[in-house]
Amino acid sequence: MKREPVDGERVIAHGDMDAFYASVEQRDRPELRGKPVIVGGGGPRGVVSAASYEARRFGVHSAMPGFEARRLCPEGIFLSGSMRRYRRESRRIFEIFGRFSPSVEGISLDEAFIDLTGTERLLGPARGVGEALRRAVREETGLAVSVGIAPIKMVAKLASEAAKPDGLCEVSREGLLDFLHPLPVRRLWGVGPVTGERLERAGFGTVRDLALAPPERVVDALGDWGLRLSRLARGEDVREVAPYRDAVSMSEENTFAADVDDLPRLERAIVSHAEAVARRLRRSELLARTIVLKLKLGRRRAPGPRGYRLITRRATLPEASDDGRVLARVASELLAEWGLPEAVRLLGVGVTNLVPAADAQLPLF
Repeated sequence: MKREPVDGERVIAHGDMDAFYASVEQRDRPELRGKPVIVGGGGPRGVVSAASYEARRFGVHSAMPGFEARRLCPEGIFLSGSMRRYRRESRRIFEIFGRFSPSVEGISLDEAFIDLTGTERLLGPARGVGEALRRAVREETGLAVSVGIAPIKMVAKLASEAAKPDGLCEVSREGLLDFLHPLPVRRLWGVGPVTGERLERAGFGTVRDLALAPPERVVDALGDWGLRLSRLARGEDVREVAPYRDAVSMSEENTFAADVDDLPRLERAIVSHAEAVARRLRRSELLARTIVLKLKLGRRRAPGPRGYRLITRRATLPEASDDGRVLARVASELLAEWGLPEAVRLLGVGVTNLVPAADAQLPLF
């Protein structure tokens, strides 16, 4: 739902649950409270999914290899976790978000943008709405959410990060550049490690450096795409909050404990992932037109986590579907076409080109 600003000013909130998976575990198991809880990271190749704030004090963070987390935090309590429970909690949290605005854009299970534009007359000032939202989540789920509020999406997300843990940060239009410009340039949306290095080599250390640079200097460093980053650095972000069902993709994946070159085992993993994706599609009342197979090969070609070759294959269905059997069949065909010339380290099944189930054309017979 598109919400038009009454006075030309958008008000966007970003809600981000604090250490979500780990917090769910600590809530449900009182003996874990106050202890360094790490979800994921099991096995020789496991990756940390979430770390409690007690574990973060040791330097543990999400996406870190499990062996590194164990080295930093030998007293950490490692849990495999339960995606079923986390998804159930996510649905409860998103239901609460939806009470404050009909326009909620889910980014992941534990964070969302909430368009508060035009709600002041009904709900009051944005800061009060943010506090009410935080209070409702705490009282109804026993979990903490940090909230950022700003006129644009990117700064709302950065503000929620600044509010952690368990806080609220509001950035006004007048204070937008004062908040944004001192930040490292790597904090901008779209700036990953490689782009960050290129920007820093070109002399752009902060967001302010990029915002004030002549366009030709930015183009020299990054090409025309750099001009888009310059606009973000100046606080120019026209992207609107897109409701949850406007999700563009869904996927499930796993990293194997040891490289796999056994086709039947890979096909079993495909079936499991396809069924999980199909359930998410049905819950979201969506159908998928395109199936994506993701493979990360076992042989390391360069140092670091990016040294593994990543292969993706995709196919478009004649009719959109939310049937796990259809998704698994097509993904298995993509795997067979690839031919398995090398052992696989990671396998994922995803869908994109999503459409609302209600809009799909029904078969005539």
